[in-house]
Amino acid sequence: MTNPITPGWTQPPRRLRIVAQCVIATAVLALLTYAGFTVQINLLTISLLYLLIVIAVASLFGFWQASFASLVAVLLLDYYFEPPLFSFEVENSGIFVALVTFEATALTISRMHARELRRAREAAIHRAGMERLYELSRSTLLLDLREPPGPQLAVLIHRIFEVRAVALYDANLSRQDRMGDWGAGEENLARECYLRNVPRDDLSTQTWQRILQSGPGSVGALAIRGKLDPLVTDALAALVAIAIDRHQSFENEDRAEAAKRGEQLRTAVLDALAHEFKTPLTAVQTLSSGLLELGGLTDSQTEMVRLIDEQTARLNELCTRLLRTAKLTPQQEDLETAEVNVQEVVCEVLAGKFAEGDGNAIQVAVQDPALTVRADRGLLEMILAQYLDNARKYSTRGTPINIEAHQSHAEVLISVHNFGPTIRMEDRERIFERFYRAPELKDAVPGTGIGLSAVRKAAEAHHGHVWVVSDDKQGTTFYLSLPIGPRASR
Repeated sequence: MTNPITPGWTQPPRRLRIVAQCVIATAVLALLTYAGFTVQINLLTISLLYLLIVIAVASLFGFWQASFASLVAVLLLDYYFEPPLFSFEVENSGIFVALVTFEATALTISRMHARELRRAREAAIHRAGMERLYELSRSTLLLDLREPPGPQLAVLIHRIFEVRAVALYDANLSRQDRMGDWGAGEENLARECYLRNVPRDDLSTQTWQRILQSGPGSVGALAIRGKLDPLVTDALAALVAIAIDRHQSFENEDRAEAAKRGEQLRTAVLDALAHEFKTPLTAVQTLSSGLLELGGLTDSQTEMVRLIDEQTARLNELCTRLLRTAKLTPQQEDLETAEVNVQEVVCEVLAGKFAEGDGNAIQVAVQDPALTVRADRGLLEMILAQYLDNARKYSTRGTPINIEAHQSHAEVLISVHNFGPTIRMEDRERIFERFYRAPELKDAVPGTGIGLSAVRKAAEAHHGHVWVVSDDKQGTTFYLSLPIGPRASR
């Protein structure tokens, strides 16, 4: 039973309340006894009436009050209705049967009533918990996703569920936020729960610890101290996990959008720079070519002008390549594709740019001299040239560089292998990102970090892909895979 609480009224102590209820039961039994004795009710009828009173007391007040009422009822029954009258002498066992019946009834009814009260209280707690969970779910939709979710969630849980203390560990941000009254030694309770990866309940202190699950893994842990239903606590932990996961998704999207904007800006800047470079480079190349045609130069001057002319032509070609790859997309529709003989392309790249000896022998192994792939010849030459240039820059002097090409199922696989510094596992994907260079190699060899990103874009424009394998013993191998079928000609 729940008693109404009004302003200015306080509930009396439990012992005083039990005494008052026993007095009420005794008074009712006395009135019933007076009425029954006055109208001369028979023993069976008065016994049934006493039993009804015991049932009512057990339902309204509880077992101990009903047990007291049973004892009083038996005494009144024996004194006023059981011969000899007005005496507590017991001539037959009927009075004891009545006592046992009253006690058994009091026990049964009180237990049933207590069970129903407990269920009602649990239902009320559960209903209140559901209402609070609904309020929390609505509030989490208003979280500021640009700020860490931990402090915001701790405030909401503390306010909505009226608990004594809250601690939340966010594994994504590696931070713990606390609110409320935590004791000494409990500073890292939520973090310890996450590391232990086991939920724990302490009923003596009403402390509930839950792992925040998101998919197959966990995103943190929650510790709450207060009066909560276990089912509500589990649901609360699920809501918190969803809120943290939502914040993480927002951060990922924000970073992706920022990276996209940065990539677009860098592409625009490189496009503009390449355009600006082409004008003076064309002028320099024209002048150097003119000097060579005019003649009259000494041998050393002619050699220097020829070197200027060659390097200017190379810079002009690099600018053209940069402009073209900057505009490539994986869905490129207007590639100038044709059937290209792989061995011819390899030989042309070697003859045009890698004819000079540099201490590294280049070995070519094409499985089939007639092997062809439908591709943009210029972009394919650019990819091979970049792979070979990287191999020469990073190879150990005196070790060979191997170029291999063969057909594998429905694709042509081209690889360039060399022996040199190993590329770490965590860098093997990132070296194909624009401007990224492996930390341990960026100071050893000059470069911009643009070449391999252009290679990947050119491969993706052909619906192919690139990757690298690197090992201390086997060396480093860069791969290019291009489809043979119609996809390459789109």
